[in-house]
Amino acid sequence: MWITPEEVLLANALWVSERANPYFILQRRKGHGKGGGITGLFVGTMDVVLDSSARVAPYRILHQTGDSQIFCSIACGSSRKEVTEHWEWLETNLLQTLSIFDNDEDITTFVKGKISGIIAEENKSNAALEDEDSGKFREAELKMRKLFGMPDEEKLVNYYSCSYWKGLTLVVQWTEVTRLEKNATLLFPESVRVSTRHTEHYFSMFLNVNDTFKLMEQLATIAMRQLLDNEGFAADRSLPKPCKTLKNVSALKRDLDARAKNERYRALFRLTQDERLDGHTDCTLWTPFAKMHIVGQLFVSNNYICFCSREEDLCQLIIPLREVSIVEKADSSSVLPCPVSISTKNKMTFLFANLKDRDFLVQRISDFLQRTPDSGHSGSPSPSTTPLSSSLPTPIGAAVEPSQGHHYSPSLPTANQGLLRIYQKDAPEDHGPKATKEKMKEESWNIHFFEFGRGVCMYRTSKTRELVLNGIPESLRGELWLLF
Repeated sequence: MWITPEEVLLANALWVSERANPYFILQRRKGHGKGGGITGLFVGTMDVVLDSSARVAPYRILHQTGDSQIFCSIACGSSRKEVTEHWEWLETNLLQTLSIFDNDEDITTFVKGKISGIIAEENKSNAALEDEDSGKFREAELKMRKLFGMPDEEKLVNYYSCSYWKGLTLVVQWTEVTRLEKNATLLFPESVRVSTRHTEHYFSMFLNVNDTFKLMEQLATIAMRQLLDNEGFAADRSLPKPCKTLKNVSALKRDLDARAKNERYRALFRLTQDERLDGHTDCTLWTPFAKMHIVGQLFVSNNYICFCSREEDLCQLIIPLREVSIVEKADSSSVLPCPVSISTKNKMTFLFANLKDRDFLVQRISDFLQRTPDSGHSGSPSPSTTPLSSSLPTPIGAAVEPSQGHHYSPSLPTANQGLLRIYQKDAPEDHGPKATKEKMKEESWNIHFFEFGRGVCMYRTSKTRELVLNGIPESLRGELWLLF
């Protein structure tokens, strides 16, 4: 492929000149092609292991002028056939034209301008893609399509250096993979075994085997879902755009990473599939039941504010934005730096502290509160209070449109008690062991409510899990069955 002209030194022990004319030189990198000896074998191995082949192609064409040792690299190729096509084009279209010029500077200026014009023409049709992906990643994607004969609709997610077999080209569809396994042996250190229905492949010597294996697992999972749902992959337009584009990372890879974060967030707090994580930050939470601050992470999405302690099962919070009445910045101190207080409609107050960017967090929650329908706020806000319904404009239509699929009514008989309790009102009261056990469960839950709060915003701890595992009493199932 043609590349932007850049100056290089001709005297380089890693390159061998194969063809030359008065204006251009075609070179091959040692370790590629036939011959090369021990030096070539060493260079080829280093290119693979250190991932230098992604930056330096095995073939290149240089533009030379006069007796100068400074040359310009104008083209490169991953195969001899590819670079030969460029060489023949130069001999056919430029040699006669360059012989007309009188001095070397004019020749160099003309060649650079010609190559830059060719690159601009090639990139004109791919301008949208160039905005999304970096130039180096785009180069790797073109190399993949030429090397493996991939169609245009096949997208490159990422590429990694590894060891397999020299000179062997392998293409495996994700739908053919039956098993992925990461292991380490003397023969294959830090290797990944890819099993298909017919054979097994071992890839080793990864620079970062954990990141590679994690992405392979994600792509294999997506392929299995496509088989089950008979659907293709589509970019999720609802995911937030990254504020800073990462170099050498494709837009598809960023989309997959965002999907994985959303899936982990939804699984951690058991939220609905349409919930989108907006961001998370480290913080501390004051726990009244333990009289101490707990270190963890605060998560904010379009409908929920969630907290999870760093120590597993210590404490977890799920606060729906529809339940939030007041969000305010509390006074900072040396003991409690950058605190934020969140109050709910059921008179519960949560105090978060040690927030790195408190102002941005409060503003972000305010934005989501504006978009939350039927979020009746109450109370008289202080100067630092985040907007309530009296101070924030409600989006047009948000207050008049009923929530789709909302069929709950507190007046329903099943709102507070189960069907079994309703239809057995006239049955003789059971004073046996079963009734005694139910009373004990109710008493345990009432004690738990007094200590950890009640409703969806309660503090969820290991004690809560134990109570759920022991069974929810009949009288509380209408209240608790959707919470756990």
